[in-house]
Amino acid sequence: MSSTLERTARPRRSRTRSRTINARPALAVSALKPHQYDLRPACASLICPDCETWVPITGLQTKKPKLVPHDTGRAGKDTAARCHLGSNRLVTVDITAKKWEERLTDGNSETVHRRRTTVRRKPKAAIAPAVSQIAAQKLAPTNDELGDGRPLWLLREMKWASTERAVRDTDARRAQMPAGDVPLGAPPVPLKTLRPQRPSH
Repeated sequence: MSSTLERTARPRRSRTRSRTINARPALAVSALKPHQYDLRPACASLICPDCETWVPITGLQTKKPKLVPHDTGRAGKDTAARCHLGSNRLVTVDITAKKWEERLTDGNSETVHRRRTTVRRKPKAAIAPAVSQIAAQKLAPTNDELGDGRPLWLLREMKWASTERAVRDTDARRAQMPAGDVPLGAPPVPLKTLRPQRPSH
């Protein structure tokens, strides 16, 4: 019984003998971000814009460096799927390795010194009670009204009866003329209720 093995992505060799050149325009290295390519001679490579995988650059010291033929997945693990758009594409190295290292160092230093923004959560607003709940709170007896067993209306009537006389005496004193001289230029304060009369014809 024969079993068929699924082909996996091939390893990406740094040097290939293929003379095939992709018909697409050359990819300028300067158009990429510093962390998307590596110009060190030992591991010259970049991230393919089409399949977003790291691909070696062959012929870096020649006039026509290009990306090696590569699959879209990881070598030996993912399914073999050739990246036809990015394989054998010419690369324009329009930046020096020294300049690339400076850009990479500057980018790292800016990232290190960034401060994390503190997230300030808004306090949750208390939910307003319903009208029926407010009415129930107003009608609810206070602590000194609990535990007596008598109706709430009776307790409140008894409280008013105990303070009614003092309240009426206070109102009567307020209605009297204060002792002392009358302010100059002020009209006399009427002691009786004034009722306007209709003119007779």
